[in-house]
Amino acid sequence: MLSKSWIDNAIPFTFMIIVVGVIGMLLPNFFTGSNISILARQYGELALVVLAMTTVILVGGIDLSVGSNFALANFLMLYFLNLAHFPVGVSALLTVLITAGVGLVNGLLVGYLRLRAFLTTLVTLIIVRAIVDLLLLEYAQDMSMSFYTSPLWDMMGLGGVWIFPFSFVVLAVIAVIAHIAFSRSGPGWRLLAIGGSRRSAFNMGLPVKRIVCSAYVISGALVGMAGVLYAARLSGAGTDTGIGLEISALTAAILGGNSLGGGRGSVPKALMGAVTVLVLSNGVLRLGLNSGSGPMVLGLALLFAVFVDVRWMKNRHKLLSKVYVSPTLMEMPEPRPTDNGPFEVNDRLSKVDVIALGEVESPEDVILDEDDNLYSGNRHGDIIRYFAPDYKTHEVYAHIGGAPLGMSFDKDGNLLVCVGGMGLYMVSKADRGVSKMTDETNRSLFSVVDDSRLRLADDLDIAPDGKIYFSEATIRYEMHDWPVDALESRGNGRIICYDPATKKTRTVLKNLIFPNGVCTAHDGKSILFAESWGCRINRYWLEGPKKGKLEILADKLPGYPDNINRASDGTYWVAIMGMRAPALDLALKMPGFRRRMARRIAADQWLYPNLNIGCVARFNDKGEFIESMWDRHATNHPMITSMREHKGWLYLGGITNNRIGRIRLEGMNDSWSGWSSYWGDKARRQA
Repeated sequence: MLSKSWIDNAIPFTFMIIVVGVIGMLLPNFFTGSNISILARQYGELALVVLAMTTVILVGGIDLSVGSNFALANFLMLYFLNLAHFPVGVSALLTVLITAGVGLVNGLLVGYLRLRAFLTTLVTLIIVRAIVDLLLLEYAQDMSMSFYTSPLWDMMGLGGVWIFPFSFVVLAVIAVIAHIAFSRSGPGWRLLAIGGSRRSAFNMGLPVKRIVCSAYVISGALVGMAGVLYAARLSGAGTDTGIGLEISALTAAILGGNSLGGGRGSVPKALMGAVTVLVLSNGVLRLGLNSGSGPMVLGLALLFAVFVDVRWMKNRHKLLSKVYVSPTLMEMPEPRPTDNGPFEVNDRLSKVDVIALGEVESPEDVILDEDDNLYSGNRHGDIIRYFAPDYKTHEVYAHIGGAPLGMSFDKDGNLLVCVGGMGLYMVSKADRGVSKMTDETNRSLFSVVDDSRLRLADDLDIAPDGKIYFSEATIRYEMHDWPVDALESRGNGRIICYDPATKKTRTVLKNLIFPNGVCTAHDGKSILFAESWGCRINRYWLEGPKKGKLEILADKLPGYPDNINRASDGTYWVAIMGMRAPALDLALKMPGFRRRMARRIAADQWLYPNLNIGCVARFNDKGEFIESMWDRHATNHPMITSMREHKGWLYLGGITNNRIGRIRLEGMNDSWSGWSSYWGDKARRQA
């Protein structure tokens, strides 16, 4: 199954393979061990410079001074060794510090003074190149008369570790660190966020100026390392050192698939681009073409890379929709009848009282506190509190951002919220402060792509031991296109557990078909959850003889189950957010048809689940359904994704609705509330 990141890497990888293959066929000795060893030594130096260029590109900048800074590093290393007689380690450290200082100058000008990166680094290129020329004029003759040698210096230039050249080993270590930093750490994510949109990053509170400046410092340090390795390999300094290197590095970074506009790229892409440029440059040289052919080939390659980058970014989503959607075979069982039995269609929801009509958008979940106040999210990222007893007045209880979905209160009255695209968050009862609990889980052991980030945290509940179980409906689609997951109907979802005591997050179950509606059973020994596109409800045992076992509690539902919550009589309520249709059920048996549909027609004409008409049903611990309530004409409360029983009333929410509903329940416990039944009354908690 293709991932979007895999598809993004396909173009540069394919181009790299083509270039290596063509050059390898034109040069008969290209794949010999000696030639590969030479290329690997050169690759270590070039790729470090490409990583330097990539770092500033990702933050939305450019560094044209890398060639001059590289020449400065080469000169300084030889000067410290041959004339200052410093040890190798001290010389390398001083060299890297000085080139990082050049990066700091660029960073201060671009990051803090907000000068144009292109013009600023072009001026730095000219100034540093002039400084190198002056230093060479003064010291080149003296350096040529002294030749430093030591075992360490010789190993850096000509030796290596096992079969790998020293420069290649250094590159491998730096690349691993950089990849982890960019893809697994907060600073790396913030750097990419700034590259994507500096204004948005600033509005989020990120230290934009400092991070931009740091990117240029890192760039200077990496260029310094490359210059040190180059000096160890050639032990000579000339006026042509590093000339044109900025073009090679920029070409490699863009050919690898890093976006020239910033915010999108990775270390593997930079490394692929470096391979392509190195092979192209060496191939042109060894083919014996004239001296102008090399720069011309790199210029054409850069033009091609920029063209692909611009066109790909413009048409990326259109192209991805044709190859990314990957339907699988899904044979739906015959649904339970709706003309008789517990799911018989009725009009009981016509009696729903409407709350906040036209004053709320997308209240996906609803919940009530111990004082009978009602809460819901909205599509603007707010948590709205409606005041009891009539719920005619309301306020913004907290602004979280994202798309607030499932909610639950912990025993201290803090509101826990699953936020689509963001993760699991908490709103403190004491000061309404919003804090992140978790936005990632453990990465799958054999996953090719990073699946640790939470894309669509959906619904949650709290177990008696305090652990929070919540669903991530899909790991492949974002909040704005979650219905496309139904078109695939494969196991893209998972159940995740967060332990507040250890602050650890782990995946409990995976390969689930849009899991939703997590609910702790009345006895606390298991959790119930829905697989929406599978039209079934599952039970996962937390303790007892069946601990760790997953079983189907109820299947063959006539619609797509969403949130599940406890009822006052020991049963459970489940929201059916839409009803199955024969056309989609038939299409689920035909993955080839759905794949062609995704590639050949517009997305707004695809077959999707019917999410306009739903109902609320009640079932027991054996999976037996007792009753259902419908809005036959889909006018009063047409779409239902959640419900909460509270003191004889059932409160209704719906992600596509502009209202909250409530209906009086007959024969249910008027004193029962979800809060008190689960956490106890105020007096007991205070005691």
